[in-house]
Amino acid sequence: MRSVTRPISRSRFDIIAGYARTPAVYRIAKEVAWFESGSAEVVGTVIIDIDGEYSGVVLASDLAGRYRWVHQTSFVPSQLQAERLLVASIADASQDFDRVRVQGDEAAPVDFFTPATKSSTLHPTFKMLSDDESFVAARRVIELMMRWYRDQDGNFVEQFQSAGFDARIWELYLFATLIEAGFAIEQPRPAPDFKAIGLDGSFCVEATTLNPSQDGTAAPRPSIDSSAHDIDAYLQHYLPIRFAGPLLSKLAKRYWEHPDVDGVPLAFAVQDFHDALSMTYSVTPLSVYLYGLVFDETRDGLGRLHQTVTPISHHAWGTKKVESGFFNLPDAEHVSAVIFNGAGTIAKFNRMGVATGFGSDKVDLVHTGVRLVGEPPAPTEFSARVTSGYVEAWIDGLNVFHNPRAVNPLDVPGHEVGGVSGLVKGENL
Repeated sequence: MRSVTRPISRSRFDIIAGYARTPAVYRIAKEVAWFESGSAEVVGTVIIDIDGEYSGVVLASDLAGRYRWVHQTSFVPSQLQAERLLVASIADASQDFDRVRVQGDEAAPVDFFTPATKSSTLHPTFKMLSDDESFVAARRVIELMMRWYRDQDGNFVEQFQSAGFDARIWELYLFATLIEAGFAIEQPRPAPDFKAIGLDGSFCVEATTLNPSQDGTAAPRPSIDSSAHDIDAYLQHYLPIRFAGPLLSKLAKRYWEHPDVDGVPLAFAVQDFHDALSMTYSVTPLSVYLYGLVFDETRDGLGRLHQTVTPISHHAWGTKKVESGFFNLPDAEHVSAVIFNGAGTIAKFNRMGVATGFGSDKVDLVHTGVRLVGEPPAPTEFSARVTSGYVEAWIDGLNVFHNPRAVNPLDVPGHEVGGVSGLVKGENL
């Protein structure tokens, strides 16, 4: 008996099989419809090529769990004809799944969830991800992703399950975002973390994180009752100093001298995990540290926006003092940009999973936050229930801070994501 084949969204197809694409497909064809078998072991997409003809491409989960090409239909003049051919081909592949799935070159994938460390050292969020039904959607997204991810350091799984969980989630987020933006990914050894290869060029990404203080000197986040002076000091001095630590450490490693980086743009991707919800406040302090400039916005009685920019020479907090303006430092011209996304956390994985049909009926998610709305854009609070079909992209919330002194500027476009070129969406400075 043939399994039922059903249409699915582009975002669900991307979660399942998007890692199998190569950048060349964006130049020769456009995907217009997506389908999966009842068991989701076989999926397919209808494409229209540059001659205006339609065809269906069938992919099946190979012996390692990676979705790979197994069949392509003939070209036909209409999308409806191509869909019918594709549905039949998916059904045929499902019937003969044990044979067609064999590629002959399968390598064992990395398994993120089989215990690789003592239970006493497991990170609390990893334990929730593994065992809590509230995170079943995120777990499924990561299970599909891990079939394609390479453990370049040899300790990814152990760190993912223990003290390095936040840093490894940040790397997985970057991996998903680069794939979504239409790049093929290499993971050079020993560094940097990623080389993104597109039709119009390549660039490298090295990931880093702000982590909890180990010496008990972390500053408490100001409350809503804090004075303006305390809030300004926290945002203009404490947080920039925290960003300086990992960014200066990465700068000292001179990644631009590695063979895989030579002559291509290099971006540092930083995420703030030093305190609970700390990334909520981090984007402005990061920009202050990178450019050595304090940006201030006010609105007059008519609602008109006024902006002022004031240079800042250094950041001081207690006994610590660092020079401001990371992009102005010696050797920083080799860093093309710094990437940040306060939403690049496990919650994003959970929302993406629920939105693409991998959630539990027993779990309700609500996404709340602040987005820019209007012209000129103004911060506006929002709240939305996350259900199957909820629209969100990996790249949403991404900030790319460009270095005006870069030897190799980061101007490598990806394909269109929600109508916006990949790795350009967000705050671009």
